[in-house]
Amino acid sequence: MHITRSQTDWIARAREVLPAAGFGNFDPGIVIARGEGAKVWDEDGRDYVDYLIGSGPMLLGHGHPEVMEAVLEQLPRGMTFFANNARGIELAEAICEAVPCCEQVRFVTSGGEADMYALRLARAFTGRSKILKFEGGYHGMSAEAQMSLAPAREVNFPQAVPDSAGIPASVAEQMLIAPFNDLEAVASLMAEHDDIAAIIVEPLQRIIPPKPDFLRGLRALCDRHGVLLIFDEIVTGFRLAYGGAQERYGVVPDICTLGKIIGGGFPLAALGASAEIMAHFDKEVVGADKWLMQLGTLSGNPVAAAAGLKTMEVLKRPGQYDRLRALGTCLQEMQSTALDAVGLDHRICGDPTLFDLYFTSADPVDYRSARHDDPGRNGVYNRVLRENGVFKSPGKLYPCLALTDLDLARTVTAVSRAAEATAQAAGTA
Repeated sequence: MHITRSQTDWIARAREVLPAAGFGNFDPGIVIARGEGAKVWDEDGRDYVDYLIGSGPMLLGHGHPEVMEAVLEQLPRGMTFFANNARGIELAEAICEAVPCCEQVRFVTSGGEADMYALRLARAFTGRSKILKFEGGYHGMSAEAQMSLAPAREVNFPQAVPDSAGIPASVAEQMLIAPFNDLEAVASLMAEHDDIAAIIVEPLQRIIPPKPDFLRGLRALCDRHGVLLIFDEIVTGFRLAYGGAQERYGVVPDICTLGKIIGGGFPLAALGASAEIMAHFDKEVVGADKWLMQLGTLSGNPVAAAAGLKTMEVLKRPGQYDRLRALGTCLQEMQSTALDAVGLDHRICGDPTLFDLYFTSADPVDYRSARHDDPGRNGVYNRVLRENGVFKSPGKLYPCLALTDLDLARTVTAVSRAAEATAQAAGTA
């Protein structure tokens, strides 16, 4: 006999066995039971329009029938092998065809793992040790990535600040931190340091767009100094365009990392580059001293590869990205309209395929300017959105292709109520 448990019951059970009562990813005060299309349901049966979409992977929505069919076709054939499989090879071919910088790829299981190997690969290829990253840039959970991701105190650049306990002080010595969108700062650092292996950057940093020519400027500086340019496209890959940020912005890095969408909702990520750079994964080519060891139990998992292949096939069809951008633009405009109506200063920040808003009158251009004048307003706004059936992160909104007119109409109502509640709390209503 199946016993139905309330969300309160599940939260209590989580407190007993999970640190901070959660998986470390999202608000542990909500337990999701299922998803379908552009909606999710919690364990109490409440439904929400889903703008979190698993933190990005579910671009087609939950339970897309073609993806489900591809997964169900693969399952009886085997779930994992720790060996090459046809679906993984086909996925590698599709990625290399789509992504400008990729002649070869290596599969891993998570985006953070891909970023870690990308940094190691850059060091192996160049023989240099330092990495330049941007304050506020997210590149996973490695020690290098946890430098100046979300520093609580402002320090002078290029000093790195660890965001986690357990990181040796020596890691900071190998990291240089610069403000996003500041080419002069990057140029100055590169002139001062001749041991930089790579610059790693989110082409769209969290939700902050690059200034015109910023990415081109990074490409030129890297070429001038013999430094590799790494695009972290875990989020932007197959989202900003089919070819990712490289296609959208017209700048090709030396190495890129991919995740989320290429696994179709299953754990899969990759890093890719030219055959010359990727040769460091082949001991017979580069020799033992330059070989980069990499393996993973679930790397290239056939079920994940099948889901990713079908997802990419659907995304490649005509009109998909036009529709995604139209949906995002609609969501941006409905929020601006509602907030303007109640007199709240705000800035929509990001790309129509991934964005959010800041309660400020200034344009966010980097980590230190991307903030709310009053963070409490964002808290009220997002709380009321969820109370009215909108499920999203406090700092990001992901549109998906499964959104319907009914979903958008429900979102309009929620946004209007959230804007009114925020204005009342701020004393502007």
